[in-house]
Amino acid sequence: MTDANVADRTHLPTDDLAELIRAYDIDEVLDRQHLADGLMNVNWRLDTRAGRFALKRVTDVPLNRLRRNLAVLPVLSSYGVPVCAPLTTVDGDVIAEVRGGVYCLLSWSAGQHVRGTDLSLTQTSRLGTHLAGLHTALGRAVDEAGMPAVPTSVTAEVTEAARAVEKADRLAGTVARGAGDAFGEAAGTALEERKILLDRHAHLRPEGDTPAGPHGWTHGDFQYRNLLWADGELVAVLDWDRLGVRPYAEEVVRTAQVQFGVEGIFDLERVSAFVAGYRSVVPLEPDDLVDAARRLWWKRMTDFWQLEFHYDRGDPSCDGLFIADEALLHWWTERLDVVERAFAGSA
Repeated sequence: MTDANVADRTHLPTDDLAELIRAYDIDEVLDRQHLADGLMNVNWRLDTRAGRFALKRVTDVPLNRLRRNLAVLPVLSSYGVPVCAPLTTVDGDVIAEVRGGVYCLLSWSAGQHVRGTDLSLTQTSRLGTHLAGLHTALGRAVDEAGMPAVPTSVTAEVTEAARAVEKADRLAGTVARGAGDAFGEAAGTALEERKILLDRHAHLRPEGDTPAGPHGWTHGDFQYRNLLWADGELVAVLDWDRLGVRPYAEEVVRTAQVQFGVEGIFDLERVSAFVAGYRSVVPLEPDDLVDAARRLWWKRMTDFWQLEFHYDRGDPSCDGLFIADEALLHWWTERLDVVERAFAGSA
């Protein structure tokens, strides 16, 4: 993605803004500021005579799913979950389609994104209770929000090592044909190292496509970029694009990985505190969490989504995630049992 593409992505066209003002009836916009924290969609803060709002241009969610997800938020708010409610247009819709773009406007919540290792242990434990409370609230909201019923079972694909090696080889060929920049060199080395890991650890691939433990509606991306804190308290859970049915343990483990897997290592003390906070509300079994941890490790071992973004889509926005996740994967693989004991509460 060139600098011009980046500018196009973050620019809010004047004509779009004028139509949005009419659609949401928010009067004059006094100031607008692009918010750089999001990776997929594009967000702005709008200061208007009617108040301050968050404007989001959605790029990767089907319209019917977006409407469904936004409709859940007022219900969750009524249960005490800290969410930013969507505004409706003058036509009663929660989204506005403007000149080929899809937008939604939400109430503003002031706060900061706090990396997991910057949370105190007390906050870390409370974050676990917040996630458990969110899962409980989503379970209650199914009927009231008109969400589909939770199926009796869920499955999760477990990629075979040989298929992952094929992906790595294809991407390595693309890297070799590239410009030879610093990221390409790092990616090429990482792909060769990943194939070595796959060869050494293929026997640890999780068995079966049925994850352990209970499942239900989950946020899908509960992590620091989508959480706002103020005065030591969680004040808003953002970005509901990936709302879906999953094993609860899967979301617990994924959240812990993104929150507390930083600078190439897991902060296992915080992993344990977070999981303990969650289990104080929703008593997942240790075996459920170990199964989820092993499945996520294998998913990271066999997945190359950031490189697919870079080389298949021409989108380098997640390059930094690849470098960081690759370092964590190596650390995690060397300490697989230790990490799983932390999730089980027996570290």
